[in-house]
Amino acid sequence: MEQTFEVLFAGFSFLLFFYTKAEKAGILNTFGTGKRGAFFSMQQPTLVILAAGIGSRFGGLKQIMAVDDHGHAIIDYSLYDAYRAGFRRVVFIIKHEIEEDFKAVVGRRAERYFDVRYVYQQLDMLPAGYSVPAGRSKPWGTGHAALCAKDAVDGPFVVINADDFYGPTAYATIYDFLAQPRPDNEHAMVAYQLKNTVTENGYVARGVCQVEDGMLTDVVERTRIEKRGAGIAYTEDGETWVPLDGGTPVSMNFWGFGADMMRQLKERFPAWLDANLPVNPEKAEYFLPFVANASIHDGSGSVRVLNCHEVWYGMTYKEDLQSVRDALRRMRENGIYPEKLLD
Repeated sequence: MEQTFEVLFAGFSFLLFFYTKAEKAGILNTFGTGKRGAFFSMQQPTLVILAAGIGSRFGGLKQIMAVDDHGHAIIDYSLYDAYRAGFRRVVFIIKHEIEEDFKAVVGRRAERYFDVRYVYQQLDMLPAGYSVPAGRSKPWGTGHAALCAKDAVDGPFVVINADDFYGPTAYATIYDFLAQPRPDNEHAMVAYQLKNTVTENGYVARGVCQVEDGMLTDVVERTRIEKRGAGIAYTEDGETWVPLDGGTPVSMNFWGFGADMMRQLKERFPAWLDANLPVNPEKAEYFLPFVANASIHDGSGSVRVLNCHEVWYGMTYKEDLQSVRDALRRMRENGIYPEKLLD
C-alpha cells in the first residue's frame, strides 16, 4: 500500500509539473472552454491594457494604428509577447466611443487566444458623492483607469499602455515575478533607461525613479522631458531645463501589482479627489505612480524594480510612426517576431 501511494504521488507530481510548463508554453490550448487560451488559473496574473486614451498629440487612435504591412498595431505585438510569457487573461480598458472599432481590429483576434474582458473608463465612474466638474473632458488618469477594472481582476495583475512597445523580455520578467507566491502587497515595476525612451520629435512624460537595493523608493512624474542637443533634460516651467542622465531608471507605466493594489486604488481615490478637484478640476490626473508612492511611503506596500534594457517605441507624435515601423521590420528580419502574430 505504501509503495502504491508513493507511485501515485510521484505520478501526480509529474502531471502537475507538466501541466504548469505546458500551459505556460501554450500547449493546453484546447482545454477549458474549448476556446484557445481560455484555460487559466484564478491566481495567474491578468494583463490589464489601458486603451481608452485618444492621443491628443498624435491626433488619432494610436491603439489600432497599423505599424506593419499585415495591419498589426503595437498592441498586437504586446499581446504576442504576453502570450509567449504565459499570460492567458486580458482586460482591455476602453471607451464606449471606440468600442466597435477596437473590437473589430484588436479584440476579435485576441479572443482566440486569451480569456478577454472589456472594461469601460468613463468620466462619471466616481465614488458616491462626487460628480464630474463642469468643463471636464480629460480622463481621470492611469490610476482611475486601472481602478475601473476592479470587478474583472481577482488576483495579481499587470498594467501596460496599449500604444507602447515594451519588448519581449519585459513581459517574461514581470510574469515570472507575479507567478511566484508572494504577499498581496508586494509589487513590481519594469524600469527602462531614460535614453531608450525618448523621441526625436518632441517631449515625453516619464516617471523618474529613485532606487535603493533594487527597491523603488520614489517616482516623480516629469511631464516634459526631451532631448536637448546631445543630452536629455526636463522642465517644469518651459524655461528652466534640468539635465537628466541617460541611464536614469524611468517608469513606462509597466507595473506588476499584487491583489492588494486594487484596494489601495479604491481607498486613496476619494482623498485624492478632495485634494485636487479644488485646485485643478479640469485636468488633474490620478496617476498609478501616485498610489505606488503612497504605499511605499506609508509602508503598506513595496515595489521591486525589474531593470529592462529593451528600447521603447511609441507613437507620441505622428512623426514617430515611421521609426516604429522601421524598428519592427528589423525585429522581424532578425527573427524576434514572425510575419504573422496571433492571427
